Amino acid sequence: MWLADGWKDYEVIDTSSGEKLERWGDYILVRPDPQIIWNTKKKDYRWHNPNGHYHRSNKGGGAWEFFDLPEQWSIRYKSMTFQLKPFSFKHTGLFPEQAVNWDYMYKKIKGANRNVKVLNLFAYTGGATVACASAGAAVTHVDASKGMVTWAKENAASSGLANAPIRYLVDDCVKFVEREIRRGNHYDGIVMDPPSYGRGPGGEVWKIEEKIHNLVALCAKLLSDDPLFFIINSYTTGLQPAVMSYLINIEVTRHFGGRVMADEIGLPVTGNNLILPCGATARWEDN
Repeated sequence: MWLADGWKDYEVIDTSSGEKLERWGDYILVRPDPQIIWNTKKKDYRWHNPNGHYHRSNKGGGAWEFFDLPEQWSIRYKSMTFQLKPFSFKHTGLFPEQAVNWDYMYKKIKGANRNVKVLNLFAYTGGATVACASAGAAVTHVDASKGMVTWAKENAASSGLANAPIRYLVDDCVKFVEREIRRGNHYDGIVMDPPSYGRGPGGEVWKIEEKIHNLVALCAKLLSDDPLFFIINSYTTGLQPAVMSYLINIEVTRHFGGRVMADEIGLPVTGNNLILPCGATARWEDN
């Protein structure tokens, strides 16, 4: 498992009964997590005195209950600064486990010693965008949500990257990739974090199991003659590391060589020395 253990401003303190106790900078949140099926005694006092608690509903969804929590605050990861805003369905605008991929991409870009172009699809609030831009890459950031793209711009500006070569686009990712192929554009690195289910700006339906292979095949056509990496992240149970690895091998490795590595990603739990699984990642790299 790849472990995101380089955080100072974020911490999973404890886990029990379908919930995780987290520290986000100076604030404590309790949020649900379907992976946490164990019931252990909640010894840490912060379980009972959080700044925010997201309660799941038996009918689906849920709602936040806030206790002295600001509408927005920031946390840092190394040279990057991210704005947090608790919003619908338990999210804060950041997936801390993705730091394992931020570090990986940063190192690959820095080590290339050349100009690097990166395409970030389903780019959300721009964690990967900020990581790649901070390493010196020119980044194309694509997401179907205008609000998420605006948020990504805020994160870049907070990280001192307001004037970095980042192109932000509100677009359907598949349609954008198809247009880029026709335009003859290419990228040295591609990273994607596709949702299990979603809709594009025009109502286009996305189901990952039905669409992902076609998207990987299309994206392979956008890789430059000397690509650095191709990364797929997944939070979908059916899209296991081996499945993603196989897809990338079919569409990328057979054309470019290199190798694929795939594994779960996770976060350390400081209160009980467990590791909390947080999805999976498959990475193709040039060597």
